[in-house]
Amino acid sequence: MNSPIVRWLGMAALCFAELMVFVDNTIVNVALPTIATDLGADMAGLQMVVDVYTLVFAGFLLTGGYLGDRFGRKTLLIVGIVGFAALSVFAATSDSLGQLIVARAGLGFFAALVFPATLAIGVLLFDDLRERAIAVAAWAAVAGVAAAIGPVLGGWLLDNYAWGSIFWINVPAGAIALVGAALLLPQSRNPEADAFDFGGMALSIVGISIFVYSVIEAPGHGWLSTRTVAGLLVGAAVIGAYVVWEKRFSSPLFDVRLFRDRNFATAAMMLTFGMFALMGFVFLMTQYFQGIREYEPFETGIRTLPFAIAMAVFAGPSMWAGSRLGAGRAAALGSLVMAVAFWLTIRYDQYTSYWGVIVPVMVTLALGVALVSGPATFAVLNELSSGQVGAGSAVNDTSRELGGTLGVAVLGSVLASVYSEKVAGGLGAIPLPEAAEAAATSSMLAGVHVAGALPGPAGDRLGDLVKATFLDGFHAAALVAGAVAVLAAIAGWLLLAPRTASTRSASAPRQGSAERR
Repeated sequence: MNSPIVRWLGMAALCFAELMVFVDNTIVNVALPTIATDLGADMAGLQMVVDVYTLVFAGFLLTGGYLGDRFGRKTLLIVGIVGFAALSVFAATSDSLGQLIVARAGLGFFAALVFPATLAIGVLLFDDLRERAIAVAAWAAVAGVAAAIGPVLGGWLLDNYAWGSIFWINVPAGAIALVGAALLLPQSRNPEADAFDFGGMALSIVGISIFVYSVIEAPGHGWLSTRTVAGLLVGAAVIGAYVVWEKRFSSPLFDVRLFRDRNFATAAMMLTFGMFALMGFVFLMTQYFQGIREYEPFETGIRTLPFAIAMAVFAGPSMWAGSRLGAGRAAALGSLVMAVAFWLTIRYDQYTSYWGVIVPVMVTLALGVALVSGPATFAVLNELSSGQVGAGSAVNDTSRELGGTLGVAVLGSVLASVYSEKVAGGLGAIPLPEAAEAAATSSMLAGVHVAGALPGPAGDRLGDLVKATFLDGFHAAALVAGAVAVLAAIAGWLLLAPRTASTRSASAPRQGSAERR
């Protein structure tokens, strides 16, 4: 297993497994209209299909990393891949909404076993700090690329096959990942594991799940509603109880004292902000392409590919920048670049040039995300002991998942509030059937669909109204995202130490070779 070729082939297998579970986080969105027709699902049911994966995935990430540390990271990776493929068959053959929701929850659980293991094993594969930096860059790039690939793959499958194909694709993908993991990866675990932390597992699952669920539901119920505020407070309280428990437990699920380390805590925060921007941008641009430009799902996905390509291209240079400038400076610079990209989107309208404006903005955002994601991930991992690298990788993953969830929820809430207020004020001037008004008020995509079906000037005026008001909301959400990115840049610059990766001994993760079995 010491051969460089075998190590890099093993890293490729890990990245493939990571891609498989991350794509499933976004691929289902393009199939929702077809699922609604075939299974008779309402909007609330479709929302549950999307959200239950994120909810279970986020809730079990820490547990997945901890179980890998204790029982073998390769073992948990293989269990996760097999379970993910099996549940994909259950999802693909669903004949009811309830079955699909249960399947999506199961997929989220097995994804939570796979995702932390991919990063933890990837780190332990490489003793050389430079090789490890390249491996982390590849892993971080795949997470960004997957966000753009999901709509492309989903759109192509729906153009050629039934909606179940978005889950059937996981079966051959799972087989490839399984063979790669079994043949190319070493076993590793924490040799110093002591008493099993049932209390920490339970508190982390409950606390994170309640908090993430409250964030997901906040746009629908209102951020200041009693339900949302109570959910966030209860989730925070349970997470606080988890922290107290871990400080007193002899063999904790994760050593929360690491958050006293300014570098570790700030790097995790930077990852949250980076995914906030990434997933928020994907959410905004998907609606822009499908609603304002009226592209089909596959056409939409194709037009996001420059972002994915740029993420892959910038992965290596971002780690070089981190080694030269220090992770803190690189991540702060990346956040500033993301802010510039978001603020450039205020130029977007329905006639904006794709190659002249949209593609350069996507490339700029990809550069910013790469500068944050790779160096910040490396900074998190360099603070960990080899025994807790799985649970630590899960902290990295949880930061990303929480950031992505917040990005969609917060920016979606800003977009929805501006859109609903302005479109309601303009509908009174257009003579429309009551059903058409209700559809236009509910969402821009529904409004565009109704406008296209209405004959005469009323349809044209409605189409112009919903697109103009959506763009107002889009610009407001982009400004909020830009402001958040500036705050992240300031925090990263001030709080993360300006030291280069090459000056780190990386002594803890480098012990990984000694614990492989």
